[in-house]
Amino acid sequence: MTPPRARTWGRRGDTPVVRVRGRSWRRYSIAALCCYRPGEPSRLIYRPHRHRKHRGKGRNSFAWTDYRDLIVRAHLQLKAPIVLIWDSLNTHRAAGMRQYAAEHDWLTIIHLPPYAPDLNPVEGIWSLLRRGPLANVAFTDDDHLERTLRRSLRHIQHRPDLIDGCLTGTGLSTPVGLHHSRWSEAVLRA
Repeated sequence: MTPPRARTWGRRGDTPVVRVRGRSWRRYSIAALCCYRPGEPSRLIYRPHRHRKHRGKGRNSFAWTDYRDLIVRAHLQLKAPIVLIWDSLNTHRAAGMRQYAAEHDWLTIIHLPPYAPDLNPVEGIWSLLRRGPLANVAFTDDDHLERTLRRSLRHIQHRPDLIDGCLTGTGLSTPVGLHHSRWSEAVLRA
């Protein structure tokens, strides 16, 4: 809800001022998967989560169970086994997540190097949002932010070329040979 700070030009002696409603301890998080399958249009599957908490109380990010639920939802939508390529976020490496992956043969998890956002196509999705509909906007309330995010993500979902561009931006490509293996019908990058 707090707009980003940036430098700008203004008349000498006249400081530009942007008025906002004030600080809020509410947060809005989104987890997303870019889904690639050879021969099919790319897909974006996401899960928003609104955190309503007071400072210092409760969790203000996704738990491993939230990520698990997103993966299950992706598996049901894609109707295919999944190879999940993930960054090294500590929640992604949680014991519960490792146990869940070990118990389900349709899920294989591969971790990216410790800090490699340039290999993560979802970073391209966030960049599209920051440079597009979220740029230079001071949101009036939570609902305004949520409506804008949902509308923007739906727009990206209907544009597989944008999702493909996020993969191209990483320098990686869809592993065409994987569709013959037993559990790699769908390749997800999150």
